[in-house]
Formats: sequence, C-alpha cells, structure tokens
Amino acid sequence: MQGLRRSIVKGCGSYLPEKTLTNDDLAKFVDTSDEWITQRTGIKERHIAAEGEWTSDLGHIAARRALDHAGMAPEEIDLIVLATSTPDNTFPAAAVSVQAKLGITEGCAFDVQAVCSGFVYALATADAYLRTGMAERALVIGAETFSRILDWEDRTTCVLFGDGAGALVLEATGEDAADGRGVLSSQLRSDGRHKEKLYVDGGPSSTRTVGHLRMEGREVFRHAVGMIADVIEAVLEAENVTADDLDWFVPHQANRRIIDASAKKLHIAPEKVVTTVEGHGNTSAASIPLAVDVAVRDGRIKAGDLVLLEAMGGGFTWGASLVRW
Repeated sequence: MQGLRRSIVKGCGSYLPEKTLTNDDLAKFVDTSDEWITQRTGIKERHIAAEGEWTSDLGHIAARRALDHAGMAPEEIDLIVLATSTPDNTFPAAAVSVQAKLGITEGCAFDVQAVCSGFVYALATADAYLRTGMAERALVIGAETFSRILDWEDRTTCVLFGDGAGALVLEATGEDAADGRGVLSSQLRSDGRHKEKLYVDGGPSSTRTVGHLRMEGREVFRHAVGMIADVIEAVLEAENVTADDLDWFVPHQANRRIIDASAKKLHIAPEKVVTTVEGHGNTSAASIPLAVDVAVRDGRIKAGDLVLLEAMGGGFTWGASLVRW
C-alpha cells in the first residue's frame, strides 16, 4: 500500500519588470502624492511591464528561476498551474504559453482565476494533484500585468497595483522522505455576493472588452481582516498549531494597513511578517510567491520553517495554506 504523499517545496523564483513607477511619478499625472499613498497603503513604488511584455513572459522568467533554484530541468515538470487575472489572451491559458516557452511537451498546464487569492488556490490545486499521484512535479506560478486593466485616471485604484510574477516548484514525496516538510493544509473560501466591491467592468461575454478594475476600498478593507482571520484560524486548527508556532507569515501584499491589522488580530508577532508591498505594490496572484522568494533569498525562510500563506481577492475569494519549508 502506497504511503501518504506530500508536496514539498524544492525551489522558488520571481521576476519584476525593469520599469518602476514611483509615487512621485504617479503624482505627475494623477491627483495624489507620495505622502497620501504611503500613509494609506505603505506602497512607495511598483513595477510596470514593458510594451510587448506579456503575463506569460513574466511567468516564464519566474518559472525558469524557480527551476534553477530547485536544480531541475523543465522536462521534469508534468504539471503547471498558473494563477492570473490578466492572461495574454482570453484563451489559450497563460500556463500553456509558459509551458511552450519552457519547451515542455508533456503533462498538463492550466490557469486558475481567483484574483488576489489565485496563488493559494493554485497551490492547493497542485498539492491535490501531487498527493493523489496525478502528477509528480509541479510549477505553481502567480503572474500578473495588472497595469493593463487599471483606469489611470482613478487615483483610488491605479496607485495600488503593479506587475510581476513568482513561482514555486513542488515535488511529491512520501511523508517519511519529506521529514515532515511540505504543504500541510489549505483552506479555501468564496462568497460571490460581494462581486460589486471588487471587480473588472468588462469581459468577453458581457461587454466584449477587457474593462477596468473597480473597487470599493473601504468595503474591501472592512471585510478583509475578518475573512482573513477566519481562514487562518481554520488552517491552524486543522494542523493543531497556533500562531506562536509559526516561523513566518507571508500574506498577500495588498495594503500595509490590512497586513498589520490581520497580524495583530491573529497575535502574530510583527517580526514574523514578510512584507514587500512597499517596493512591489499589489501584484495580485503574484504577490505571495514574490514575497516568498524575497524571504528565501535573503535567508529568512529556511528549511524546516513553518510558513503561513494567506490571501483575499475579488469575488470575494480568500484562502490560506500552511507549509513546512
């Protein structure tokens, strides 16, 4: 009888476009200021994809870097799950384009759309494939070019978002071989009644256009902290651990005030919180793997650490994953 399989993290990688847009740059064409943006969001700058640089291009570079970090060749991957709300095309999936760029011709690749919660949804999906033996090694990618769906005249939204990509390489292994490492548990939630609070006002079926992002910022903030706390408490309870047991908390990088309020509500010490929103802005599904890669590369997240990932996005969707690194 086959033992319990677990998805362990073998490598990570990320990519940010070269062009940056600072708060002062924004103030040149939008009625805003560095002080206004910083006080309300904690964001100082964001990266913007170049003309002709697509979501799959960002995802491809992040995936290559994750594979290099894992010491794996592309042909060893048999599953790609890519989280994005800004694919290159309505179809095919951006994941298939990344697959082609990597030179992979076997296995399967598909997108997951859960907006800012997308990476947690993608991680849980890939974990399910690996645990059940449907795949052996997976690339889990979050990649976005949110700059393409922003209304650059709306100062309440255009100051918040940026472009980027991040990726993890997962490999299925037996529990004993993993030495307790791996994706331990995930909890996912959604409630479509809140659509109007955060959405894009276009789409192929409704308007035949891409549309622009629209958000009721105060309403999103009001719901965010409670929803985030609920799902985190559920994933901790599922593994019979507490916030004190965590080594690192890597939340979705949407807004510094939401991050701080959530950590405080859950009694997670500030020094355990990985925050990158200042330099990246909100990169939606890319924000968690971007932040993870930063913390792994600078030596904070190490093998054996207990890491909590969490996100909330339009829909609303929200979720959390607990990973032993």
